[in-house]
Amino acid sequence: MALGFEGVTQRFGAVTALSDVSLTVRPGEIVALLGQSGCGKTTLLRLAAGVERPSAGRVLLEGRDVSDPARFVEPEHRGVGFVFQDYALFPHLTVGENVRFGLRGQGAAAAEATALRALARVGLADFYGAYPHMLSGGEQQRVALARAIAPRPGVLLMDEPFSNLDRRLRDVVRDETAALLEETGATSIIVTHDPEDAMRIADRIVLMRAGRIIQVGTGEELYRTPASLFAARFFCDFTEVEGWVAGGAVDTPLGRFAAPDLPEGSDAIVCIRPHRVRIVPKGYYLPGRLVARRFLGEFDHLLVAVEGFDRALSVRASLSDEIAVGDEVGVEIPSDEVLVFPAADQ
Repeated sequence: MALGFEGVTQRFGAVTALSDVSLTVRPGEIVALLGQSGCGKTTLLRLAAGVERPSAGRVLLEGRDVSDPARFVEPEHRGVGFVFQDYALFPHLTVGENVRFGLRGQGAAAAEATALRALARVGLADFYGAYPHMLSGGEQQRVALARAIAPRPGVLLMDEPFSNLDRRLRDVVRDETAALLEETGATSIIVTHDPEDAMRIADRIVLMRAGRIIQVGTGEELYRTPASLFAARFFCDFTEVEGWVAGGAVDTPLGRFAAPDLPEGSDAIVCIRPHRVRIVPKGYYLPGRLVARRFLGEFDHLLVAVEGFDRALSVRASLSDEIAVGDEVGVEIPSDEVLVFPAADQ
């Protein structure tokens, strides 16, 4: 199914959770709603499911308005599956019974066969007779996913589905979920506050802030060309350097960087990606001194003091063992890897 929101606003008393949100999700597309807690992500999901009714605007399924007060379509009639953050499994029911719960319109034998197929797709057919408390967190998440896909919904909604998993299990379950969503072809919306989750699983990312959509695009588009400093910060831990615009560039203690679109004399913030900074031999580029080095596996996290800059420059790079803390080094900052924003754009 195609899923759409047209001018959707949602108020809870004096609080506006969503403000004039418009978005179209194409059939079979996987979209991630990304943003901080309280920005309206889950509210938008609940409106799509029919759990809540919008204060204004329309929710569309296949072009049909399912939120019209006069012809409101209840959740059970929308063909929408929902995976809750806490999985919402019934503890007194077996895994099979949990999956069969949404298949009440089928006969017992057909429902059991459908539930077994759904569990097989998530690798849990052998747990059909087990109870939720007997499963790990990752297995419970997959049961919740099997329950959601068993009725073959046209739209699948997932609210922070990986937030309760530890880092290693999270990576495994996320990749398995991405593969399953591709296989089922359901139109999917996933709510997350983790940009890595969004980039690894979604065709498009919808970045939200304070009830509004800030930017929509692929993970690469939002990472490489963020529309604002707020958007940029979501995808990278920058070193941010204040400066001012003169002659179409920003002067900073770390160099001069092009800012052709900013007004002359205005304040600006230069964002330097830690993994794009190069540490070179002393005597080349900016003079610096290595003040800290922490081994992180594939790279080292470095702190480099640069003259005229009042705090250490954060760098992620692999260094030879010949360079030690306290050594003088050179610092190269490629100008084409730097982002510049108005200081007021926060």
